[in-house]
Formats: sequence, C-alpha cells, structure tokens
Amino acid sequence: MHSVRNSINEVKTNFNTKFSALISEKKEAFLAEGGNTIDFEFISPLKKKFNELSKSFREKHQSFQKNRTQTLNQNLEIRLQIIEEIKGLINVEGDINSAYKTFKNLQERWRNTGQIPSSENNNTWNNYRHHVEIFYGFLHLNRDLRDLDFKHNLEQKQKIIISTEELANETDLNRAFRELQALHKIWKEELGPVAKEYKDELWDRFSAATKVINDKRQDYYNQLEEKFEENLKIKNEIIAQIITISEKTINSHKDWQSNIKEIETLREAFFKTGKVPSKENEKTWSSFKDASRTFNKNKNNYYKTLKKDQSENYQKKLELVEIAEQNKDSEDLETTLVLMKNIQNKWKTIGHIPRRDSDKLWKRFRGACNTFFDRYHEQKNNGSEEEIIALDQKNKLLETVKLFELTDDKDKNLEALNVFSSQWKKIGRVVQSKRFIDGKFFKILDGFYSKLGLDKKAMEDLKYTLKLETLAQDQRLFNNEVTFIRKKMDEIKSEINQLENNLQFFSNVKDDNPMVKEVHKNIDKHKAALQTWNAKYSKIKKMIQ
Repeated sequence: MHSVRNSINEVKTNFNTKFSALISEKKEAFLAEGGNTIDFEFISPLKKKFNELSKSFREKHQSFQKNRTQTLNQNLEIRLQIIEEIKGLINVEGDINSAYKTFKNLQERWRNTGQIPSSENNNTWNNYRHHVEIFYGFLHLNRDLRDLDFKHNLEQKQKIIISTEELANETDLNRAFRELQALHKIWKEELGPVAKEYKDELWDRFSAATKVINDKRQDYYNQLEEKFEENLKIKNEIIAQIITISEKTINSHKDWQSNIKEIETLREAFFKTGKVPSKENEKTWSSFKDASRTFNKNKNNYYKTLKKDQSENYQKKLELVEIAEQNKDSEDLETTLVLMKNIQNKWKTIGHIPRRDSDKLWKRFRGACNTFFDRYHEQKNNGSEEEIIALDQKNKLLETVKLFELTDDKDKNLEALNVFSSQWKKIGRVVQSKRFIDGKFFKILDGFYSKLGLDKKAMEDLKYTLKLETLAQDQRLFNNEVTFIRKKMDEIKSEINQLENNLQFFSNVKDDNPMVKEVHKNIDKHKAALQTWNAKYSKIKKMIQ
C-alpha cells in the first residue's frame, strides 16, 4: 500500500500541476474577453472524476492505516509476551531438552510475528536479544544443544551471505535492496549466535557483500541526481525560450499563430522532460508558469485589440461595399470610374477581418466593381454617340487630306495644312480602340511639311506641336508628357549647377586650360538643351491655357 501511495501521490501532483496550468489559461482568456474575476468558473468532468477516485483511495488508505496500527500493536503485545516466556525458561527445573524445544518454538513464533510500531522496534529487539543471549548462556550447561544451535545458525548465515553476494549481479537495484533488507532482518531477528571463531569472519563477509549493493545503489542515485541536473538545465533553457518569445513584438495574426505553435511545442517538451532536483522543483515550475502566463497575457491582449480593430475594419469595408453596389449601374461613367478606383484603393488599405466575413464582403465588393467595369469597358470599346460621330467625321477629313495636293505657294500650303490640323482638333475624341486614326492623320501632315522643305528647327517644332495635339486626345498621356518635360528640365538645371560648382575648384587656373575649357563646353551644351526643353514646355503651357 505504501508503494502504491507514492505512485498515486506522484500522479496527483502531475495532474494538479497540469490542471492548474489549464485553469490559468482559461481564466486569462476569460478576463481578456472582458469578464470579471469573481464571475470566472470552469467545470471539468475529468477533474470531478479524478477527485472521486482520489477520495476513494484516501478512504481505503485511511482504513488500511487504521487496521495496520491495530495489527502493529497486537504484534507488539505478542513479542513482549514471547520475551517474557523466554525469561521464564531461565533456571527452570526439568528436562533441558524440553526447555530448548520450547525456546526454539518461541523463536519460531517471534519470526512469524509481523511488524511492530517503529518507535518500539529497537527497544523490543534489544530486549529480545538480551534474554536470548542469557538463555544461550544458560544452555552452556548443555554443550551438545548449544553446539547444535551454533551449527544451524552457521549454515543459515552462510546461505544468507551467498544470497547477498549473488544479489550484487541483480540489475534491478530496487529489488536487490529490498531483498538485502529482508536478509538483514533474517540475520538479525531469526538467527542466533555462532561459535566465536566464526563470528567475525561471517560478519565481515556479510558486511562486504552488503557494501557492494549499497555502493551500487548510491551510484545509481548519484546518476539520478546528475540526470535531474541535466533535466533542470533543459527546462531552464525551455523557460528562457518562452521568455524570449514573450518579449517579442508581434503585430500580425500569422506571426501570432506561428509563435503559439512554437510555445505549444516548448510546453510539451517541458512536460516530457523528467524530474529536476527536489530543491529546484518549485522554483522551476513557478518560472515556467510565469513565462507561460506572460505570453498568454500578451496573446490575449493582442486578440482583444485585434477583435476591436477587425470590427472597425468590417464596418469600413461594408461601407465600401454599399458604395460600390449603389454606383455599379451609374450612367455617369467617367465620374463613377474615379469613384470606383478610389474605393478600390481604400479597400487595400483597410486591415484584416476574419476570413468568414472577408470572403463574403469581397465577393459582394468584387461583384459590384466588375459589374461597373464591364459596362464601362463595353461602352469604351463600342464608343459613345459623340465618339462614333467624331470617328465618322475624322475618317472623312482623313480622306480629304489624303487627296490634298501641294501647290507652288508655300504660305498657302502651310495655311491649308494648319486649317486641316485645326479642324481635326475641333472634332474631338473618338472611341479608344480607334484612336490610332490620330497617328495616321498627323503622319500625313508630317509628310506634307517635309515636302515643303521647312528647316530642321521649324520641322522639329512642328512635329512636337503635332505630337502634343495627339497627346491632348488622352489626358493621362498628356499629363505623363508634362511630368516628363519638368523632370528633364530639373535634371539639366541640376547638371548645370554641378558643373558651375566644379569651376570653383579651378579659380586659380587659366581659362585656356583643357579641363576648364571642357567644363565650359559641357555647360553650354546643357544650356542649349535646356532652351529646347523650355520651348517645349512653353508650348504645353499655351495648350493648357
């Protein structure tokens, strides 16, 4: 029952340790969701069953202890009675053989009597041994009986020594130690003295065999202590890893899930690692609980805040869904196009919401946006009524320009070409898929201008004017050109400033120095280029005005 009790207590300790950790996690989660400590309650059918089993074992153990105490006291009374009866054998008149036989029966009764209270054990044994020795002295009067008893005791003690020496080869040290204790009990309580010439020899041999087993057992416990120290090191490393993770700044659901899995792996490793030295057990468990509690607290705070943020994000996305659904059938395509692009960009900036809600909202949002953009692209491909009319007018004007023939009067030719260009511009935009017609028109004009023999500068100027008129048909392309021109001008100005700064390093060098001359040459080159880009930008500003 005692060994079973130790196993039960170990099971109870492990169960309560893990259940306490579970309670702490559940309570922290409850508080993180806004609950009050006083309202927390956690009911576990498994805990209830465990308590019932523990109570049943406790009651049985108490009953066992009560019965055992009664038995120990009864055995004590029997042993005391045996001692009294041995005392009564001394100096009795009668047959010595009969007294010896009675003595051997009393010894047998002593051996067969169970344990007594430990507090009475030494005193009772010393009292028994004392009167046994007196009886043996009394037997000295009958040497034959004494020698017979000595011989019996010698044979039995020799057998005990052999058994003890064989136990040295037993691999189960706990079993060997239990059997050794039993052999010592027989030696001490059940066997009497031997002849003096054998006494020391037998005891020295028995002690030596006993020492071998005790030394092996001590080595075993020393190895256990080393293992416990090893386990302590492993558990402290696990605790340090949990603390490191707890101190990390984690800002995403994905990273939190990854770290939660890592913590679970560390917790499992902690519980699977064996015992630590008893003096370190409480401290180690407390450190582990504190580290785990800190991580769980941070986790619960994150998800509590995340839940609030997700609720706000849900409302923001729901508003965009409703805007998209309200405008998906709008006839004002250009205005709605800007609106749809804006809410699509806003959608991308809104944070995470739970997948179960995200999928539903995204399906509605995408459906509404697709409905609009399908209508928009369909109309753009087919063209509006104005764009269709403009395409027809441009086709007719293009045919007219193709039939135009240059005369010998250069000024009239230029005037006619400028009229064509002005008419083309007034017609306006055509459907997007047909805008290549603008390129055809200006290519024909470019051919005419070339035939008129304009100088290179005038030709370049005219070509750029025609390019701008083409770009003006698409606001996005026109804006890109403006941005490009400004960027080129800024780059050239920066280059000129850098070159002029470089000249300061040659303040004491003559102007005819090759390096100085090269710098001046580059500055003039960049300034000329800047004039060209300034001229282009001036044309752009005129068109804007």
